[in-house]
Formats: sequence, C-alpha cells, structure tokens
Amino acid sequence: MTRAERAAYVRRRLAELYPNPAIPLAHRDPFTLLVAVVLSAQCTDERVNQVTPKLFALADNPEAMAALPVATIEEIIRPCGLAPRKARAIRELSRLIVERHGGQVPASFEALEALPGVGHKTASVVMAQAFGVPAFPVDTHIHRLAQRWGLSRGRNVRETERDLKRLFPPESWRDLHLQMIYYGREHCPARRCDGLSCEICRALFPRRRRPVRHRRP
Repeated sequence: MTRAERAAYVRRRLAELYPNPAIPLAHRDPFTLLVAVVLSAQCTDERVNQVTPKLFALADNPEAMAALPVATIEEIIRPCGLAPRKARAIRELSRLIVERHGGQVPASFEALEALPGVGHKTASVVMAQAFGVPAFPVDTHIHRLAQRWGLSRGRNVRETERDLKRLFPPESWRDLHLQMIYYGREHCPARRCDGLSCEICRALFPRRRRPVRHRRP
C-alpha cells in the first residue's frame, strides 16, 4: 500500500468502528472543556472525570475559578498529578480570560496558546471540540500510531500533525483524532501491539515481521 492508500483504509475502518466518537472528557462548555484538557496532561481521562465534578461544583466559569485560592484548586486536583503547576495555570488562565476576553474562552489558536498551561495540543482540542474549527490534536499516542501505521515519519508531534493534515481532509480531523485515541486504547496499545498484532497493523503491513520502533517526540 502507498501512504495514501493506508490513510484511506485507516479512515474507512475507524469510521466503521467509531462512527460518532464523543470526547472522553466530561464538560459542559468551552471553559470546562479547557480546564479538563489542562488537567488531562499526564493523567487519564477517567481520573480527570472523577476530579472535575468537585472542582466545577465550586467554580464552573472563569470568574468563579479566578476567585478561588490556588491552594483550594490544588487540593481538589491533586489526584491528577502535577497539581501545583496545574492549579496555578487554571487560576491564572481563568483570570486572563476574564481580563482579556470578557469572561469568554477565546476562539483562536493564538489567544488560547497565550494562556498559561495551554499548549498547541490543548488549544487544538478546544478549537475542534468547542468551536468546530478544523484541528488535528496530536499527542504521544497518536504520534505512535501514525508511525506504526506508516502515516508519518515525524520526529515530533508537530511534524506528525503536519503529515496527518496533509493525508486527511480537514472535515475528518476532529473525528479521526478521537477515533485514533479510542482505537489505540482498545486495540493497539504500546505494550500489547508492537505493529504486528492488531487488525489495522496486520491489514496495512501483512508481511511485517519485526516490531515497529517509533520515534519518541
């Protein structure tokens, strides 16, 4: 298969497996989504969903979150890891949303990435899921799958994102991001499939005999 043929197969098969993928982070609006994505760094979505109800019961909008002491936020989010850094970022980004954007999460990559704790991947998730702007958030898991499936040889997540955007049409990016995450978790995890075991890996490279070693971002 050529790279384009592999991409077409991946898109078709993932759409069959996950026709209507929902974002796994519980949220109600762009602000609660933004906070949940910040918390998800180096943490499972399941753990984030266990923590956010208590946090959002105290503050589910930028004004209320900016008024909370950092220590209060930190205590609630401690199970998510990196609590001191995340607590400071959440409180400060809330303050800046109030001061710079009238209390509304900005709908632009530039404005989002200017907020504390918000990198390109987090901004991409919010732009795609909250505002419907074509974006293809690439984390280490998607980076791994893209290499394993021969869709990219990117040395980092930025290069992999560039390659995937070239292969797939913009209207598919939002769903593909989620579909790849779900498939990776359920069928092609790092430890159980080394490029030889799962359905998509076998279909794309039926004669592959050696494990795939992906480039770490």
